[in-house]
Amino acid sequence: MTRILGIDPGSQRTGVGIIDVAADGRIAHVHHQPLVLLDAESFPLRLRKLLDGLWELIAQYAPDEVAVEQVFLSNNAMSALKLGQARGAAVAACVARDLPVSEYAAKEIKLGLVGSGGADKKQVQHMVGVMLGLQGKLQSDAADALAVAITHAHVRASANRLGVAARTAWGRKGRGRR
Repeated sequence: MTRILGIDPGSQRTGVGIIDVAADGRIAHVHHQPLVLLDAESFPLRLRKLLDGLWELIAQYAPDEVAVEQVFLSNNAMSALKLGQARGAAVAACVARDLPVSEYAAKEIKLGLVGSGGADKKQVQHMVGVMLGLQGKLQSDAADALAVAITHAHVRASANRLGVAARTAWGRKGRGRR
């Protein structure tokens, strides 16, 4: 059994989702939630809250691997910068606990789950719910984090079947670097 922590970074809310992957490829839901960072007094304290929240989850759930959504470009430079800083804090929180981190673009995640890189959030949420047998509406950040974890599970399974390293299974761009 491999436990994967998926992270959808955000400077206001960071989605986290944890799944277990059996040797035969079956996936099971373990936990999901948004880490709400808005009540911190300043942006640096949001980053601290993000670090503390991830470290608590890592200690509680003991994931074996981490998958993080890559930053997309934004029209607002300040928003993109803050998102990049939150993503960097999330990656640093995981590597500080010696966890391997793989990265996936939003289009790759949507393509892997829904079959279209242009899928909307509702389609992703629906497929996550179906794949994990979850009832009710999923909070969007947490659903996105579960989607990242599921994508990583699929990439790992494909790599194992092909007998190649997971970091080369998705493409030739070197995704999945530590």
